Amino acid sequence: MDLANKKVLVIGAARSGVAAAKIAKNFGASVILSDAKENLDVKISGVEIRLGKQTEELLSGVDLIIVSPAVPIKIPVLRAAAEKNIPIISEVEFAYDLAKSPICAVTGTNGKTTTVTLLGLLLKEKFPKAQVGGNIGFPLSEVAFEVGAGGYLAAEISSYQMEATKNFKPHISAILNVTPDHLKRHGSMEVYQAMKEKIFAQQNADDFLILNYDDELTREMINRAACKVLYFSRKVALDEGAFIKNNSLVIKCNGEIFNLCTIDELGIKGGHNVENALAASLMAFIAGVETDKISRVLKSFQGVEHRIEFVRELDGVKYYNDSKATNTDSAIKALETFAGHIVLIAGGDDKGTDLSDFLKLVNERVDYLILVGDAAARFKACALDKNFPADKILEAGYSMEKAVELARKISRTPQVVLLSPACASFDMYSDFEERGRDFKRIVKGL
Repeated sequence: MDLANKKVLVIGAARSGVAAAKIAKNFGASVILSDAKENLDVKISGVEIRLGKQTEELLSGVDLIIVSPAVPIKIPVLRAAAEKNIPIISEVEFAYDLAKSPICAVTGTNGKTTTVTLLGLLLKEKFPKAQVGGNIGFPLSEVAFEVGAGGYLAAEISSYQMEATKNFKPHISAILNVTPDHLKRHGSMEVYQAMKEKIFAQQNADDFLILNYDDELTREMINRAACKVLYFSRKVALDEGAFIKNNSLVIKCNGEIFNLCTIDELGIKGGHNVENALAASLMAFIAGVETDKISRVLKSFQGVEHRIEFVRELDGVKYYNDSKATNTDSAIKALETFAGHIVLIAGGDDKGTDLSDFLKLVNERVDYLILVGDAAARFKACALDKNFPADKILEAGYSMEKAVELARKISRTPQVVLLSPACASFDMYSDFEERGRDFKRIVKGL
């Protein structure tokens, strides 16, 4: 990438934007980093920082704009840039342009973080320089720059990151599932799905796309793919791909079946995690990782922070942190992991999605529903409408301390206490990680 003597504008001063600004500066560009927030403490040597209102004056002389994932491409300054034919790329596409190693990219509504974390470990078995980045951990441009040649990039890709991509082309991509999420940003389910499908839009016959056969929306994406498509399935024995046979995770390729491990041996539990493991294993297999090494990692990997994470057991009651469940579909997967007798802490920054399927499972498996945050009133009204007992609904306002105290007071063996909010965190916390760590802090302090 030739950025020498180019003027680059980076929009969004969070981690991805800061990384892109630093790298563009290293490549000889004159860089402006802009963010609409005025109270940020951002300093980068040799980079001009402009905070506050973003006007067309920012565009003067600009040769390239790099957009952080959190920034919608419809904001006025980017619309003006498009009218002036100034190239606009996402930080993810910037990373792709920088990358000298192949990219394994994973998207989907749920399961991305677990799948990519596992995939990173699997790739390291063959490629010691392999690293994980994107919507998890470090910005993808930073990882691409550091890995250089001879490695592999395991990338978690969100729908936000795909908005401003045009040429992004991973060697191996995967779409785990598609359920309603981020509709406030994208406007419709159709647009949201289209953002997901951009992950394979530039792939060709030399590339691979991994799809969830059990998800109707992902299964039919094969009709729009120009690359080699393989499926994974938890429910169907496939002619080729990754699936379950005799209670074991297997990969079938060229008529040969490779046994990986049994479901009981798998280090991460729950049906959704079987799917995540199948997807990651198939991607690693295509990348050239030997099946005995895949098997070893599958047995040892215990999952990621904030995803049905065991915190502690107190007086016979186990506490689990599932703060990563920022939508109802993810929370449903958590509820399905337990046989029942759940004391559920839910609520937060309401995404306004339909609650019917979520509350159906709440009725079946939840003994007490403790509600927090902005979503509490709507969740309560919908729960009552679905005949969840009024005396089993408790409200903790905007206090995680109170929610945990209520859970401690009412929970008894064999119940479990589960934080699985089915909501974003921004009404109370900066992100789901902060929410989960606060929950763990409180629980460990009981």
